[in-house]
Amino acid sequence: MRISLSFVNSLTLCAVLGCALIAGVFFAFSTFVMPALARLQTGQGIAAMQSINITVLNRWFLGALMGTAAACLVLAALSVANWHAPYARLRLLGCVFYLVGTIGVTGACNVPRNEALAVLRAEDGDAEAAWRSYVAEWTSWNHVRTAAGFTAAALLAIALMRPSSPSSEDAERTSPPGDTNATVSSP
Repeated sequence: MRISLSFVNSLTLCAVLGCALIAGVFFAFSTFVMPALARLQTGQGIAAMQSINITVLNRWFLGALMGTAAACLVLAALSVANWHAPYARLRLLGCVFYLVGTIGVTGACNVPRNEALAVLRAEDGDAEAAWRSYVAEWTSWNHVRTAAGFTAAALLAIALMRPSSPSSEDAERTSPPGDTNATVSSP
């Protein structure tokens, strides 16, 4: 199978930007959104986070979150298919960090807590304890998502900054300037 290096590099760049964007959103929650919500009275904090959990389900955020996951899935498959290509392992590792550490943790840890919070009412007898527990646990898992997203972005960026094939220097010497149609062969 022949894969265009410009396609792989373009997809890698999209994945870098997506991983960094999502990690930045999660970083904001870890560093100031959740601490600010924790300072509110219990009922206000619960209501604010319930509203955030509804509002976040929009095409822009979900498009970035899941679009990055799709880019990582394709890159991971290309990395496995071209295992001996330079930096294929680095690309794969970056994709795994995003898919497991960001998407996986979101689905396994943050979403279930959001679903439990959705039915919590401020007037419930255990609301204050449930809210404090939610903030602590949700934020801890959010730190994991943040670190995974930034790590994925860094690994993919490093792979992008490196030559895409062992003969890339030779190809640069023999290819006309601006030629981005070099290819990588897959076994």
